[in-house]
Amino acid sequence: MPITPARLAWTADGTPYSEHFDDVYHSRDGGLGQARNVFLAGNGLPERWRGRERFVVFETGFGLGLNFLAAWAAWREDPQRCRRLHFVSCELHPFLREDLARLHARWPELAPLAAELQSRWPPAAPGVHRLELDGDRVCLTLYFGDAREGLDRLALRADAFFLDGFSPAKNPELWSPRVFHQLARLAAPGATLATWSVAGAVREGLRRAGFEVAKAPGFGGKRQMLRGVLAPRR
Repeated sequence: MPITPARLAWTADGTPYSEHFDDVYHSRDGGLGQARNVFLAGNGLPERWRGRERFVVFETGFGLGLNFLAAWAAWREDPQRCRRLHFVSCELHPFLREDLARLHARWPELAPLAAELQSRWPPAAPGVHRLELDGDRVCLTLYFGDAREGLDRLALRADAFFLDGFSPAKNPELWSPRVFHQLARLAAPGATLATWSVAGAVREGLRRAGFEVAKAPGFGGKRQMLRGVLAPRR
């Protein structure tokens, strides 16, 4: 089905906002801070990719691309980084390149990486788009379309999951048991996950899919977040 690009909108306090889902794209306490504290630290990064040949991250909602840019920046700054970083993400409503550039301008510390991402940004066409970045050392694979369909099509072994997207109340399909079981199918042994959501249905759904989860201190004004690890398979 055709892809409908996201429309750029803002809340009164300047937080990027989706009119379609009636929800914000990141914490009002800061998108980059959320990326670093929830998704990177929540998955034990950068420590877990050190000394490895490659490391694979899977994200459920690309949004502004802040989680990817934060991971890429942390990887570049780490002298013990893995040789190759693979980042795979799904997005039902991707931004157009010009809107992405306007959004990224809010984080000048990411400007060189954001510019390279924008220069390779694909058209809003459904399916898989593969972007080779940073001298082919960083591979970004984007699936434009419904994440549930993307998870059925993608073949990978993820070392870390960034469970992001609009809230379970606004976008329940992205937090469904089907999605959680698909994630477990794509998980490498010892794979970890992190998300800002601690909703009971999310915790139970992940447990049923085979993840051991626990609450952890949250970012900014959010008291708690969720961390998890794939349970050993019998």
